Amino acid sequence: MCGIAGIFNRDASQAPQAQTLVNMAAIMHHRGPDGFGYHVMPNTGVGFSHARLSIIDLNEDRARQPFLNKNGNLLLAHNGEFYDFKRIRADLTAQGARFHSKSDSEIVLHLFERVGLERTLTELRGEFAFALYDQTDDAMYLVRDRFGIKPLYYVETDQGVVFGSELKVLFAHPSVKREFSSEGLYHQLIQVMVPGSTAFAGVKQVAPGHVVKIQRQNGKLTLSEDKYWDVNFPQVHEYPGDDVDETQYIEGVRKHLLEAVQHRLTADVPVGCYLSGGIDSCAILGLSAAATQTSVKAFTIGFDSNEYDETPIAQEMAEATGADHHIMRLNADDLYDHFVKTIWHTERTIYNTLGVAKYLMSQQVNQVGYKVVLTGEGSDELFAGYPAFRKDMFLHGLDHLPDSERKAWQELLEKNNKLFKGAMLAREEFVSPAFNAKMGFTPSCVQPWLSCGDIALPLIAEKRREKLTDYDAGKAIAETLDETMLKGRHPLDRAQYVWIKTMLEGQILTWGGDRVDMANSMEARPAFLDHHLAEYAFTVPPHLRIKGNKEKYVLREAMKGLLPETLYKREKFAFMAPPAHTDPKKWQAVLKLAEQFLSKEAVEEAGLLDFDAVQTTFARHESDTVSIDEKVQLDAVINHMLGVQILHHHFVKTDVPQLAQQRANELGWHA
Repeated sequence: MCGIAGIFNRDASQAPQAQTLVNMAAIMHHRGPDGFGYHVMPNTGVGFSHARLSIIDLNEDRARQPFLNKNGNLLLAHNGEFYDFKRIRADLTAQGARFHSKSDSEIVLHLFERVGLERTLTELRGEFAFALYDQTDDAMYLVRDRFGIKPLYYVETDQGVVFGSELKVLFAHPSVKREFSSEGLYHQLIQVMVPGSTAFAGVKQVAPGHVVKIQRQNGKLTLSEDKYWDVNFPQVHEYPGDDVDETQYIEGVRKHLLEAVQHRLTADVPVGCYLSGGIDSCAILGLSAAATQTSVKAFTIGFDSNEYDETPIAQEMAEATGADHHIMRLNADDLYDHFVKTIWHTERTIYNTLGVAKYLMSQQVNQVGYKVVLTGEGSDELFAGYPAFRKDMFLHGLDHLPDSERKAWQELLEKNNKLFKGAMLAREEFVSPAFNAKMGFTPSCVQPWLSCGDIALPLIAEKRREKLTDYDAGKAIAETLDETMLKGRHPLDRAQYVWIKTMLEGQILTWGGDRVDMANSMEARPAFLDHHLAEYAFTVPPHLRIKGNKEKYVLREAMKGLLPETLYKREKFAFMAPPAHTDPKKWQAVLKLAEQFLSKEAVEEAGLLDFDAVQTTFARHESDTVSIDEKVQLDAVINHMLGVQILHHHFVKTDVPQLAQQRANELGWHA
């Protein structure tokens, strides 16, 4: 697990500056503190660099990247893990391949030489982002894993293309412009982003399951994007009827999840588990303990609010498996004292301080000597665990039930999830015409954020706001969705597809995953996002994902023998930190940050927000007449306002190339 960076200039005779490549690696030292490497290919205008976190093949010199193939015409920089690589490696060796390291990364070079990129990608299993330059074709490929677990950004400059694992890596290059786009700013304020976009003008992400090819011909670069994998649910008519034997699916889920966990226990360093009070992480811990026959190290976040704290169930699970349990208890001071630092790593705004909590947890994992943990992310996406999925199932997927019964279930759902109304559930129905046209309804998962538009738009500075007069955020998001993956699908499948393409990649796997984990040199491995398991999960009939009022039914049954009874019977509880309005001390911490980043001087200097509207928003939050669900919504908006101002401070106001050079000097990383 590492960080990658690189440059592909239009002019082949314009060699990238070696120290710039090193600086780009240095500014993401947190992703790879165990060493760095760089390589500039002569007469190509191409150079890659790499910051290494050693997990497989701990020999610093042998596994140092970037990798060149034997002929010297292929250059590779890889971030992430390829599972099942030992089998692939053995097969390639039998075909005559010779490996120079024990790293999983090296298999890409040998596969590409033999079968080309398209077939190579079908062999790769895991979470990964890599860049591969092929001198023979004079083309570079930027590749991202199927769900977008690992990040990969790129931007075109006057000289060529710059790429990297994080935005700050791109910004360390002196030719990369650092400025917000008006649309990007707006999406930061409403939480949900347009897939493939960032807050910054011209800076894009490689989409999950996609390859961006940069081809050079006659001194010009042509960029093209191709999809190699997608979330492909069956057509509605392809599912079996309600009388299907559910045992086969329960056993199938158990088999595929166990296999995914076993692969992710592969490492040359100790592997632990994140443990909340949910089915997902408890299942991962239970399977890990059973597979290794050892006491697994488990890490749990505890909050100083009984309504949000899940440690009692986590402790019960840890005791049942004999885990070595580490609990980190957090309060208001812990969360907002580290808000600014967390935004440096997330590079996008966060609606809830869970991102800060995850950042602090990865810090503790690092401090006790662990580099790898298995996590439960992805389970809710595959098995319909979120309240929004049940809401869409009740509204659109149960046509055979009487209206009265559907209404009763929905009322129970709203009652049991009242803590999340205004955040994970919309305060009231929001309809996006573009979503309705694309998929027949507006998914409940995007409604809370799209409905923030009326609050967010007045917050934007007038000159930028004028550019957004005719902008439709729902339309911008809906247009990125592949209609062929929605047509003919069950409503629950359509809802899950949208969440996976938006909130999973743009939130859970960024500020809830890679970015706050790798901030402290810690690799998280989400076993549920193994694509073999996912492809099987897509075949599970909707009525076995949500059975009656019980979400994740088939997973719950598959893991029944591992789970404490209280957890087996418990309804899904969305894991988030207590919002600011729940704690006067936390609200004071928010106001303290606002004094620094949302003062009249700070707001006018950045030119992003309207100061009067900012003041009005704070006044409304403090009003006794405002409902709790609106306070939840305003908590999120205020976090976003702080976030965009902090992003400006970190990446626009700060001289990032100079900071990267300074970091390289401190580390002694020199070309």
